[in-house]
Amino acid sequence: MSECSHDCSNCSENCSSKNQSKADFLKPMNKYSNIKNVIGIVSGKGGVGKSFVSCMLAEKCAKAGLKVGILDADITGPSVPKSFGITSRAMQDDECLLPTVTEDGVKIMSVNLLLEDVNSPVVWRGPVISGVIEQFWTDVRWGELDYLFVDMPPGTGDVALTVFQSLPIGGIVIVSTPQDLVKMIVSKAYNMAKMMSVPVLGLVENMSYYVCPDCGKKIDIFGKSKIDETAAELGVPVLAKLPVNSEINRLVDEGKISEVNCPELDEFVDALK
Repeated sequence: MSECSHDCSNCSENCSSKNQSKADFLKPMNKYSNIKNVIGIVSGKGGVGKSFVSCMLAEKCAKAGLKVGILDADITGPSVPKSFGITSRAMQDDECLLPTVTEDGVKIMSVNLLLEDVNSPVVWRGPVISGVIEQFWTDVRWGELDYLFVDMPPGTGDVALTVFQSLPIGGIVIVSTPQDLVKMIVSKAYNMAKMMSVPVLGLVENMSYYVCPDCGKKIDIFGKSKIDETAAELGVPVLAKLPVNSEINRLVDEGKISEVNCPELDEFVDALK
């Protein structure tokens, strides 16, 4: 038997997985949670701003009147709490973990909210990490949410597979940057979503350009963007192109992402509303 690719559509093997539906792998939501839509924010590689996009979408949705949360599935590199300036640890009651809530009402659960020292490395094997992510879904009192954004780790490994199989992902947003490798990187994430029968809502290109503060000209400091061509080949829309902005970096580093102005994502948030 050849190695399983998890894509049953072109497989000749008659294994048990092929005879199971996606619903067989889904983990149940607890009775205290009612989440209408789950959206995964993914990337083919690290360092492209996936967590920033996750936080920014959640923040904008909250300010638009939607009830939203962030499940920080990037267990070994959790940055969501810091972006919101959260330093307190998560609490729990007799039955559930309780998400931390930002001033604008965004509910957050991250492994950094459970560690005694946020600088401690998370040196866990894949099955343990996957189990924690499942617990963030089954054991957290999320309450009523219109959208839960899942900030996924980069790549297409065990954790991404766990999220796609265990959570009712309604669609994903792929985050990339303007690089020569962008097509290959985006295609990997796109093809995994296709294999798992998860819709791709669109692409977001971060660090797409820099706006000169003197003349207002857009400068392609990382080279000419190829995101439009890639999106056209894959048949998905480009949701936004985000600029390089030192002021945004400062606000995120200071835990003040609620003060970030990112109008490039407004159209997508309006669509979510």
